[in-house]
Amino acid sequence: MPWIDFWIILSLTALCTLLSRILPVALFANRELPASVMSSLEYIPVAAFAALVANDLFTPEVLLAGLLPAALPFIALVPVVVVALKTKSMALCIVVGVATFAFLQWAIAVLHIGM
Repeated sequence: MPWIDFWIILSLTALCTLLSRILPVALFANRELPASVMSSLEYIPVAAFAALVANDLFTPEVLLAGLLPAALPFIALVPVVVVALKTKSMALCIVVGVATFAFLQWAIAVLHIGM
């Protein structure tokens, strides 16, 4: 790919990214949005987080490592669901999920389970 093509593509991509972030703020900064729109916007962070988690849980490559390594994310999901239901805190869910998953991987490595 010639350098000029690279710079054109990079510039157009940067422009589109910038416009998609600035235009909504500029257009709706001084407007009051309807209550239904505001309540719908509250689901965006949860939906984005769920999409990221589902993408990691349901990849076919996970099964290539074996049954136990494939089950680890689902085992780590249990305390995350409990924390989510009790606290409704996404940050705490992330911390609990990462800590649980790291502990399970450490336990399997130390105990040489399923490998």
